[in-house]
Amino acid sequence: MKQHFSFIAAFAIGLLMLFATSIFTVDQRQSAIVFQLGEIKEVITQPGLSFKWPLIQNVRTFDNRIQTWDSPDPERFLTAEKKPVLVDSFVKWRIRDVRQYYISVGGDDDVASTRLSQTVNSGLREEFGKRTVHDVVSGEREKIMSAVRSKADTDMKNIGVQIIDVRLKRVDFPPEVSESVYRRMETERKRVANELRSQGGADSEKIRADADKQREVILANAYREAQKVKGSGDAQAAAIYGRAFSKNPEFYAFYRSLDAYRNSFKSKSDVLVVEPSSDFFKYLKKSGK
Repeated sequence: MKQHFSFIAAFAIGLLMLFATSIFTVDQRQSAIVFQLGEIKEVITQPGLSFKWPLIQNVRTFDNRIQTWDSPDPERFLTAEKKPVLVDSFVKWRIRDVRQYYISVGGDDDVASTRLSQTVNSGLREEFGKRTVHDVVSGEREKIMSAVRSKADTDMKNIGVQIIDVRLKRVDFPPEVSESVYRRMETERKRVANELRSQGGADSEKIRADADKQREVILANAYREAQKVKGSGDAQAAAIYGRAFSKNPEFYAFYRSLDAYRNSFKSKSDVLVVEPSSDFFKYLKKSGK
């Protein structure tokens, strides 16, 4: 009886172990391939619990998340001008078709990265060869990245990989080229600066001459207006004097003579040489009147 119970317990434990090995879980970030005797039996892309035959089937999971391939060292490419440039890039990719991915590269990420680097470098070499240094440095970087991404995505589709994005981190010149480029840039900047200074000097002289001309015109107009105002004032004063003189000529002559006496004898040191019989002393002689 005891041996019979032990056999049942061992059998139950064996069944539980077999059942445990037949259950596996697929994470939402993963896909899985079920192999039977080395051949692909089933591809599972939905997360959750799944079953397999123990002993004769095994499961391998693959990461579906976006991965990054980053070039370890800058690659050297030639532009349309045959100028070498150093390019540092990275690629965002993920598994599109897990079955095709396994068949093409054996599910090995290192093999896939090698294939990816070759495809991207080939595309970059082709795109850089069509463009000048200015285009690849600042002018058409977006176009280059878009063209390489499209071409790489088409090529990598054959191994079940989707290219999400291709980015150029840095485009620089080799050390032997940088020095000559910087000297050329410095010379060009100096030439532009000299041209701007010359243009600025010419514009300054033009503005200064125009300002002087306007100043002279303004002064001339002001002087003309002043003379007109002064002439008008003198005319009005003369008219007032004339009207006053016509009303009482004798008083006006007397007032003007007093004013002349006041201005002539303002200081004791003043000397005036005039004949005593001159009209200047007319009212001094007739002070009684």
